[in-house]
Amino acid sequence: MNEEHMPADAAVPAGFERIAHGGPYFAALGPVYGKPVPGVDGLVVLGLRVQDKHTNVLGVTHGGMLATVADCALGMNVFLTRRPQQSMVTVSLTTDYLSSAKPGDWLEAHVTVRRQGARLAFAECLLQVDERVILRASGVFSVTGREPTRPRA
Repeated sequence: MNEEHMPADAAVPAGFERIAHGGPYFAALGPVYGKPVPGVDGLVVLGLRVQDKHTNVLGVTHGGMLATVADCALGMNVFLTRRPQQSMVTVSLTTDYLSSAKPGDWLEAHVTVRRQGARLAFAECLLQVDERVILRASGVFSVTGREPTRPRA
């Protein structure tokens, strides 16, 4: 099937369900899917089908799009695993671009939360297509003390 005509939700892997976390900017990437990580309360793997709208002039995933997916996956997982849950913002995001993806690829974001302190949280993310790592990222997040202006689903 021609990728231009492949629906963004075509061939979603088993266990992934469409999610509505995040704000309008994150929603524009989607549809985005999530799958709980067994044995880790709140942690989810994010996934999405790479579309033409995610690519640069070379026809591969745009670096800004990959950084956005990593930042959103990190922030969402830091929020979802925090007890009690508190709104957080990105203080630092470091990215290493290791490869690329193309339209039709299933991209997954696997997050490891390293530390949740009183004011800061630290986490790492790998963006992968199958077992191939596309991007490695680490982030530091700060508690805002504010509630989100939009409800989280």
